[in-house]
This record gives sequence, structure tokens and C-alpha cells, in this order.
Amino acid sequence: MTTITKNLTTTPKALPPSDQLGFGQHFSDHMFVAKYTEGKGWSEAGVVPYGPLSLDPGASVFHYGQALFEGMKAFRKEDGEVVFFRPEFNYHRLAEGAARLCLEAPPMDLFMEGLHQVVAADERWIPKGPNTSLYIRPTLIGSEPFLGVRPSRETMFFILLSPVGSYYSEGTKPIKIWTEEKYLRAAPGGLGAVKAGANYASSLKAALEAKKKGYAQVLWLDVEHQGIEEVGTMNVFFVFDNEIVTPALNGSILSGGTRDAILQLLRSKNLPVVERRITIAEVVDRLAKGELKEAFGTGTAAVISPVGVLHYQGKDWTINNNENGPLSTQLYNEITAIQRGAQADTLNWLVPLKK
Repeated sequence: MTTITKNLTTTPKALPPSDQLGFGQHFSDHMFVAKYTEGKGWSEAGVVPYGPLSLDPGASVFHYGQALFEGMKAFRKEDGEVVFFRPEFNYHRLAEGAARLCLEAPPMDLFMEGLHQVVAADERWIPKGPNTSLYIRPTLIGSEPFLGVRPSRETMFFILLSPVGSYYSEGTKPIKIWTEEKYLRAAPGGLGAVKAGANYASSLKAALEAKKKGYAQVLWLDVEHQGIEEVGTMNVFFVFDNEIVTPALNGSILSGGTRDAILQLLRSKNLPVVERRITIAEVVDRLAKGELKEAFGTGTAAVISPVGVLHYQGKDWTINNNENGPLSTQLYNEITAIQRGAQADTLNWLVPLKK
């Protein structure tokens, strides 16, 4: 495996108050960085003080958008042990995304060792308060300087750490979402199934307009503006009176880690969960008939976000009296209890931090 060096800071930063973290506003003392060069392989791997990256202005990432990232978390359990939540899932999704963007993914052992070493170096940054965690952002970018449309022959891999609280200002309360009927997030054959930076850039316009109207997120539809795909940066679930539905992965929907965890939990309880195409027309129709009991988004950042209001074609539709539903509450409590060590990890999701 590539040798990993350590260059630890001599001027550590003050920790932010755990009740004022927000999301993605603070960064720890260190980061992990490694570089790949075609014909040479991976090198210059190390834990270094957090700071600016040195990149040529001609680097591929600036001109051709060769960039993708992962979102994952580490938790401090009730007994003080630090654990990662399903890091192998994130590695495999990163590797699959790298292949789609023609970037070199780090070997799994380098990814995992770098992850453990940088978190161990900054363990004091893992908050202890309720609804807090250490958010981890592994990132791959094309770093070769050139002007010409081809894959970069150089890749930079880095891992950032950020202590976080709740993703939404609403906390775990239901959010209002706007059904987007003009803009598209992704299309079949594109980058929708990849956690590419370009996906998020293309989503900003619709999200900004929705927030100006008072909605927290956007419900994305497919190219026909009929099939439901994602909600904001999350996967989405609908709880009907006879089934639980989440859109099937179709090549333009991201395979979310929390989505996968929710599916495992629901199936372990023998609940009627289905992955299939679901349209906005079906959701509104069944909501009008009283058959839609709950809706919620799932993602690493927020875990579960109940949907209280759905806007579609000029009308606000209220779901479950704009209150947290019993199933989303149960699933949120169960996942967070496993992450904190308050409930047995029977599905072997947790990986202890190596020191």
C-alpha cells in the first residue's frame, strides 16, 4: 500500500460550541491528501494541516468538471468509542462514480487507511451533543493542467472533516418541498447516479427559487416531468396505506447509503416496501384519497427529513397534518440509536476507528 505520512499542525484551532455547529460551516485541523499520476500510481499520501490546495489554473476540474465526492459520518458512541457508518458502501460508490467520470479511484486500502488516520488525528473534533456527528467529505478531482477535452491523467484525492449538527434549520421537523416542473436534475445516461459536483451545480437554480418561495427543498421529476426521482439532495419514500414506495434506481437516481439502510430495516421488519417508478400524479391522487400517510427524504446529512407540505401545480398539499409520522420517527430513532451504540448493530453497519 502507498505509504501515508503525517505532518500534524502545531497551532490547533479552538473547537466550535457543539450547539452552534450548523452544517458544513467548520473544518477540523487536518485533511488527508493523495495524488495519482498515470504511469506512476498513487503517491504523496499524507495527513496534513487543513489549508488551501495547490492547483494549476489549467487543472481539469476547473474546465471540464471532473469532480465527485462522498458524504459519510463518524459518531461518538455513548461509551466514547468512535465508529464509522458503513464506510465500505461509500468507497464502492466513489469507485463506481470515478469510473463514470474517467477519474482514478484510490485503492480501497488507501481510502480506508487515510480515513482512519485523518479521523484519529482529529478525534477531538467529533462532537458529543445530541444530533451531532463528524461529517466526512472524501473528494476526487482531475488535477492535470491542460486544455483539451479528454480525461485528466492526474487525480487528487482528499478527505475533509466537519463537525455538524442538524442539516436543516427545521431540525427533524417536517419540511416544505416544491415540485420542480421546469428544471431537470438529471437524465438517463447522464450523471444522475453519480455523486458528481456537476449534479449539484445544476440543482442550485431551482433550489434557490424554491427557497425564495418559502420551500426548503425541490422535488425532482424525470425528463417527462412525471416520474419522481429525488427530493433535494435526498432519496424519497412515500408511505401509503398498503405499501411503502421509493423510486427504483434507474440510472438517473443516486444510490443513497441511507436509502439502502432504510430498505434493509424495512425488509427486516417484513414491511411492504417496493422499489418502482412512481409519478407525481399518483402521489397527489392518493394523497387526495387519504391513502398517503407519510413522506420523507433520506440522506447522510439529515438522515431522515419528514415532508409536511408538497407544492404541485399551484397548490400546497399537506401530508400527515404537517407532523412527523410514526414510521419516519421510528426509522430515524432506530438508525441514530445504532449509530450512537444505544441499540445493537445487528446488521454490522458500524466500523470502529483504528488508533
